[in-house]
Amino acid sequence: YPMFLTLAYTGMRIGELSALKWSDIDFEEQTISITKTLYNPANNTKKYQLLTPKTQSSIRVIDIDEYVIAELRKHRMQQNEIRMKHRDIYHDENFVFAKNYNKDYLGHPENLKMILLRMRRLLRLAGLDESLTPHSLRHTHTSLLAEAGATLEEIMERLGHRDDETTRNVYLHITKKRKKEVSQKFAELMRNP
Repeated sequence: YPMFLTLAYTGMRIGELSALKWSDIDFEEQTISITKTLYNPANNTKKYQLLTPKTQSSIRVIDIDEYVIAELRKHRMQQNEIRMKHRDIYHDENFVFAKNYNKDYLGHPENLKMILLRMRRLLRLAGLDESLTPHSLRHTHTSLLAEAGATLEEIMERLGHRDDETTRNVYLHITKKRKKEVSQKFAELMRNP
């Protein structure tokens, strides 16, 4: 499912992902601009608001790779088929992750409750822990970036954090583990010249 792929690869917040429009994606530069978030506390499909993110640092541009770009292109083609087929009733506000399964709501952005239900169903089908949430993917993204050698500043910029203790703790935990590994590798090198 392209939404979860994008979430996992970018570390975006679920409200940012739901508010994402095709105009926010630069396919040539392979970037996503985060400039808004979806606000819909009652999960009423037709009564959503697009707001600016909660902090200035949440407004950012995220680099994405060729794989995500390819999946988004496929998703866009499928969405265009639905849009054209139902053009007289489609709520065409250019949302990347728009509803495509209920004629009353075609084109409206996905809401948090539905995303959580879909994720739980996919986890169940895959035999994975059903208590995982979209936010869990954000934490995993943080850990993988730290393991890949990204600096704390790079991670915080990508996630849209100004000063986040959770990000800092994950980063310090991973880098502490890496420092031990480096120390062990150096010791092995010295013992086996």
